[in-house]
Amino acid sequence: MELQEVIETAGTCRYFRPDPIPDDVLARVLNAARFAPSGGNRQPWRFIVVKDPAKRRQLKEWYLIPWKAYLQAVHQGEIRVGSPQQQRAIEAADYFAEHMDVAPVIVVVCARLADVHITDAELGRPSIVGGCSVYTSVQNMFLKAREEGLGAAITTLLCHFEPQVKELLEIPEELSTACHVVLGWPARPLPRKLTRAPLHEIAFVDRYGNPFYPPQQGS
Repeated sequence: MELQEVIETAGTCRYFRPDPIPDDVLARVLNAARFAPSGGNRQPWRFIVVKDPAKRRQLKEWYLIPWKAYLQAVHQGEIRVGSPQQQRAIEAADYFAEHMDVAPVIVVVCARLADVHITDAELGRPSIVGGCSVYTSVQNMFLKAREEGLGAAITTLLCHFEPQVKELLEIPEELSTACHVVLGWPARPLPRKLTRAPLHEIAFVDRYGNPFYPPQQGS
């Protein structure tokens, strides 16, 4: 696959087959993650590849607790879900939550915080900078999985259970969990092309609100 096709078709997979992923395929996916950029080239990421069915099942049980709380808030109207497309996404996400352990691999992505330089800690808002040196590796992993024909889903809900996850997987104290990547062979076709907001709605020139319009084809 060409890179642009990989990018435009690497959507979240929520339906997986249980077939195992060969280790050579996993190695290529993890190697792609390994070559991501990071601040100072400190490479703070660590990956725990969870294959054991009992451990995957336990991760799913923990995941279901915050997910069901979110779902209840949706049903009670505390969180608004407007369009039919959003409703279908909720239904697919619920199926994923109930069957997450069907996927043969869950990668627990960790970060060594001593190697993460947080430059926005004093701005009086939640930090978003620290993840820059970690989530680049996750995006590489996600795109390489797509190229290999795998489906992938990235979730952070399990971070609610970080102490339990760390104990289950014997993760050392100096590491923190950043996210979990569910990997497996898709049980349903992946999208031919993702739907996203047009470029002029999200990109601006010189100041916010001055939209960037790509050149017209043929001009």
